[in-house]
This record gives sequence, structure tokens and C-alpha cells, in this order.
Amino acid sequence: MMEEKEDAVGGTEVLRVEDIGKTKDAIAVDNQLEHDLTVSIVFRRHTALVWWCFYWAMAAVGWGFDAQINGAILSIPSFRRDFGYIFEGEPVLPADWQIAFNTVSSVGQFFGGFLCSWIADKIGRKNSLYIGLVVVTGGILGEIFSAVNAAFVVSKLILGFGLGFYLTLAPLATSEISPVVLRGIATAGVNLGIAMGQLLSNAVIKAFGERDDSWAYRAPFATQLFFCAFLLVFLPFAPETPWYLVRKGKRDEAKKSIYRLYGTSTNVDAKLAMLEATIAEEESSRVEQGSFLQCFKGTDRIRTMISMGVFVCQHAVGIIFVLGYSTYFFQLAGLPISSSFDLGVGVTACGALGNICSWFVVNSFGRRKIFLFGMGALTTLLLLIGILDVVPTGAAQWAQSTMTVIYAFVYFMTIGAMAFAVLGEVSSTSLRAPTMALATATQAIMGIIMNFTIPYMVNPDEGNLKGKVGFIFGGLAIVASVWSWVYVPELKGRAFHEIDHMFQDKVPPRKMGSYIVTTNV
Repeated sequence: MMEEKEDAVGGTEVLRVEDIGKTKDAIAVDNQLEHDLTVSIVFRRHTALVWWCFYWAMAAVGWGFDAQINGAILSIPSFRRDFGYIFEGEPVLPADWQIAFNTVSSVGQFFGGFLCSWIADKIGRKNSLYIGLVVVTGGILGEIFSAVNAAFVVSKLILGFGLGFYLTLAPLATSEISPVVLRGIATAGVNLGIAMGQLLSNAVIKAFGERDDSWAYRAPFATQLFFCAFLLVFLPFAPETPWYLVRKGKRDEAKKSIYRLYGTSTNVDAKLAMLEATIAEEESSRVEQGSFLQCFKGTDRIRTMISMGVFVCQHAVGIIFVLGYSTYFFQLAGLPISSSFDLGVGVTACGALGNICSWFVVNSFGRRKIFLFGMGALTTLLLLIGILDVVPTGAAQWAQSTMTVIYAFVYFMTIGAMAFAVLGEVSSTSLRAPTMALATATQAIMGIIMNFTIPYMVNPDEGNLKGKVGFIFGGLAIVASVWSWVYVPELKGRAFHEIDHMFQDKVPPRKMGSYIVTTNV
């Protein structure tokens, strides 16, 4: 048996010399079992594991809802009337207040993600979600009852702070509890949560948006409380992730967690040995454990750059413009308000469908091929949207709208889902929480930049570029596509210790898919 002993770095258990042979055998057993698992076996034999992956992925629903509501709420005339002014007979929200409303949530998310990563490594992923839920609930209530612009901005800041917890914990927990064969699907499921949140956001905007009173926009805000209730009801029953428990030296609790996730028939000792060995090997090569500074040292630097870069690509292809402002964009293009609401729902519905389709291709084609295909297709669609805006016909307006719907499907099937899959795999186990926080911060910073600039591009009292914005994002997408070809790796079917060895061996990311790992943990 293994001797429980706490090392000087963070509570990782070490092994006695006489047990090394047995441990290697256990690791080999677990490694083989991991690679022998299929998606069918996981869904048939490990239903609890599937459920908890789904649960943690659904933490992203609230983030997706808020991200979509930022732009969609502008399509509600009563919101623009109550918080804006009348311009040429139409209610308009000034660009500076649009920026405040849309960017302040990202500012809160920026700081919330960093705080969450620190708390998650101190008290666990599960307890951190409790804190996030309290903050999010407070922010939502503030949005509902705010009557002036300043109070609304403060409420969105608080809400964004809590959403930083959501977006950090969702990929963190799903990547830590899922086996290799389910990891791509589970982490892509985080993006499904975002897509479902966006779909529900547009659905409630459609349901309430044509009202004349303040509940046209208050009701959509209140809808977010249902997501909080869902997470809160099941959270007491959620198992803590085994990776966190092993890193804290809580071996018995880690065993119980593995049993709850995989069932009593699984080889717990073998799985535990693999976790312990992987963590011990990673930590032995680092002076600073779990620190943000370490994320930018040695081989961890490129892992962090990839983790952040895939989310920069999402914003470079104009995700906030095409999806976040889709309903408002349709109105600016000249479509009737009712039709714009319908198309807004259609855009996010196609996005959710695209994400579900990603589950069926992620293990067949891999992360890299899907990501690169998505970048090329989205770049083309953006340029077409720009070209169609130059054509002053009603048919061109509907063609632009069609391109937007296709964009949503392609985005969520490709880079929307694959970015989370890459993040969950490329981040090292010892630095996963701070890496997730840096990815969340990247999302926040890019959101601030885009939400600051887009209102000045599209608002009728400002740039009024409409679909010509497609040229701008098309150009950015070309640059991002080149970066993707160089740095997006293929990690399909790789165990975490295999991924570690490839980065330690300095294998170029674009060649990782064909690289043969010969060293074992």
C-alpha cells in the first residue's frame, strides 16, 4: 500500500521506494482503462459522471444569458426609452451608456475570475460555486429593481463579478472530472451552456420585448434567477473533483469522489495512483505551485498563451457583433421589429444546434481540424456580410440575416466549442485554476474592447456602419487564422501525463497530433 505523506509544496502524497513498482503497475492499468473507454461505455456505465459533467457545464448558462442580453436588450424600445433619449422620433441609448452597460459586466468578470481561481484552490471548486451564486443573485436583483442608469451599471458590475466564477469553474470542473474520451464533449458542453443561455435570452426577449412597460426588460433579467436556483438545488450533492482533493492530500475523500463519479466497479486505486503520479511529476518540475507567475515560465508559457489565444480568436471573428448585437443589427438593417426578434431566436437556436453537432465530430476529427475549419468558414462569412451591406436591396438584407444564422451554427460547432476543449486539455493540472482565470480574464478584456468599440461602429447616431463591420472583423479573423494554424494543438485521446510530456519535449503545437509519446509517468 502507499504511505500517506505530505510534501513541502501543497499536500501532495508521495510514495515509499518499495511501492514504486506496484504504483507503476497501477498507473499502467489506469492508463489502459482510460484509453479503452468509449463514449458508449461512459454513457451506459457511468451515468453519474455524465450528469455531473452536464451540471458543471450548465454553470455557463448564466454567463451566456448575460452575454447575449447585453446586446439584445438594446432591441427593446421601452429599455432605450427609459434609459436613453429620443433621436429622430426613435428611442436611442447613447453610445457612452451602451459602453457602460456592456463593458462593466466584463470588468466584474475580469476580477471575479482571478478571485475565483484563488478561492477554488483554497476551498475547492464546489464551495467556490456557492460564493458565485450569492454574488450573481445579488447582481440580478439589482438589475431588476434599478430605475436609474448608475444603479443599473453597479448591478451589472456585481453580476459580472459572479459570472467570472461561473466561467472559471465550468471548464475547470468538467475537465477535472471527465475521462479522456469524454473530455472533449464535456468541455465543449460548457459552450453548449453558453449557447443555451443565449438562446433563452433571445427567447424571453421575443416573449416580453414588445411590451410597453418596464417588464419588457425586467422579466428577461428575472429569468436568470432560474439558473441560480437550478445550480443551488443540486450543488449540495455534487462531488468535489478528485484532482483538487488529491492535490490537497485528502486521499480518502478523493476515493469517495471517484466512487461517486465512476461507480463502485471502477479500479479506484489505479485511478488514484495516476492522479498522484501526474500531480507529483508536474509539481517536482516547478518552484512555484499554482501561481499566476508560474503560468508564464518555462513550458507553461506556451500552454498559457494557447489557453488565452483561442479566446482571442473567438472575439477576432466578431462573436459579440454577430451574436450579441444580432437582433439590434437586424433592426438597423431595416427589418421589422417582430422579424428581428424572430431572427434573434433563430440565430441562437442554430448556435445551440451547432454546439450539439460538435459532440459528434470532436472525437472523430479532433480539435485542431475543427478549429481551423471554423476560422476559415467564419472569415468567409464575415466578408460576405460586409459585401452584402454594400448592396442596397431588401434581398441583400435577408441574405445578411441568413449569413448571420449560418455563422452562429458554424461558430458554435467549431471554435466556440473547441476553445473550451483546448483550454481543458492544454492547461497543466497543477496550474489549471490560474490558467482558467487567465482565460476568463482574456474573455473579459476582449469583451470590454469589443463592447467599447461596437456601439460607435453600428449606432445610427455614430458610425452607422451596419453590416460593413464584417470587413473589420473579417480582417481580424484572417490574422487570427494564421495564429491558429501555428499554435492550436491536436490533443484528442491524450491523457494529461502524455500532454505534459509533449510540452516538456517542446513539440510544436501543430505537430502534437502525430507525435508518439514513449515516456510513461
